[in-house]
Amino acid sequence: MFSANDRNFRFEPWVILRQIGQNRALQRFWRSLSGKVGLFLTLTLLLLALLAPVLHPYDPATDRDYLARLSSPSLKHWFGTDSLGRDVFTLVWYGIRTSLSVGFVSVLVGLVIGAILGLMAGYFRGYWEALIGWLTNILLAFPSILLAIAIVTVTGPTLQSVMVAVGVVQIPIFIRLTRGMVLSLREQEFVQAARALGASDRRIIFQHILPGSLAPLVVQATLSIGIATLEAAGLGFLGLGTQPPTPELGTMLADAFKGGYALTSPWTTIFPGLLITLIVLAFNLLGDGLRDGLDTRA
Repeated sequence: MFSANDRNFRFEPWVILRQIGQNRALQRFWRSLSGKVGLFLTLTLLLLALLAPVLHPYDPATDRDYLARLSSPSLKHWFGTDSLGRDVFTLVWYGIRTSLSVGFVSVLVGLVIGAILGLMAGYFRGYWEALIGWLTNILLAFPSILLAIAIVTVTGPTLQSVMVAVGVVQIPIFIRLTRGMVLSLREQEFVQAARALGASDRRIIFQHILPGSLAPLVVQATLSIGIATLEAAGLGFLGLGTQPPTPELGTMLADAFKGGYALTSPWTTIFPGLLITLIVLAFNLLGDGLRDGLDTRA
C-alpha cells in the first residue's frame, strides 16, 4: 500500500515552477534576446494557427465578394481582397496554419528517420555506415528544392505529398548530425562502462547515447521548421504545393504574379510574403536561443 512519505506528499506547483526557473539551461535561454523574441513570435503564430477555424471572419473556400475584387485594405477587409474577391486576411490566416503543418510534420519525418539512420551509422559503423553514407550522399547530390520537386511531381501536388517531399529533403541533415554526435559519444567513459557491465547495444543507444544527442537535434529541428516552411512555399509558388481551395502562402504569391496584378494590387503579395518571412524568422531566432540555452559550455 502507500507509505508514510506517500501520505504526506503535497503537490506544490510553486515549488516545481521555482525549480524550473532555476534550471541553468532555461536561465541561459532567457538571457538570449533572440530566443525570447523567437519564442514570442512562434507562440503567436501557433496561436493564430490554432484559432483559425474558430475565429475566422470569412470562409477561405466559399466566401467571395466579386464586387470587391482586388479591393485595397479597408475596415471590412483588413488585408484587401484577391482577384476572386476573397479576403486576403483570412487566406493568410489559414495559410499560416497550412505552412506550420507542413513545417512540423516534414521536420518530424526527417528527424525520426534521420536520427535512426544516424544512430545506426555512427554506432555500428562498418557495413551500415557505408550503406547509410552512400544514401546520404545521393540525397545531398541534388539541390533540396529540385529533389522536392521531383518527389511531388511523381506523387502529385497534395498537402501530404509536400510534407513527404520536404521531409525527405531534411533526412540527410539529421543523419549527418546524429552520426557525428554518436561518433563523439560512443567512446566516452560512461558508454564504455555500460558496455563493460554487459548492457545491450539497444540499451546503450537509447539510454546513454541518444539522450546526449538530443540537444543539437532539438536545435536543428527548430531551425529546420523555418527551412521547411520556405521550401513548401517555393513548391506552392511553382504550382506544386497545396492545391486550391486550401490556402497556402506560396500559392497566393503565385496567383498574384500569374494573374499580373502583383504590382497593381501589391497587398496580394506583401502580406503572404511578410508572413513567410515572419515564420522563418521566428523559428531561426528560437533556434538561436535554444542553441545558447542548451550549450553546456556557456
